[in-house]
Amino acid sequence: MAIRIYLDEILKERRMTSKELCRLVGITEANLSILRSGKAKGVRFGTVNKICYYLQCDVGDILKFDGKLEEETEHER
Repeated sequence: MAIRIYLDEILKERRMTSKELCRLVGITEANLSILRSGKAKGVRFGTVNKICYYLQCDVGDILKFDGKLEEETEHER
């Protein structure tokens, strides 16, 4: 995947559990797990906004571009 997810690292830095973040943001643990694993195909801006608000971070702290197109990473496997 061309976008890397660093949500686990930010959660650890903030000493917050994923369960607590789910409660604050209003998403299921299953959906947060999909996002954390990098398997999500999309995420709503509203959800990202709430995650950043409650973790007091910037979007770039949790989502980073790896410099490749998604198709390139799939073909390299």
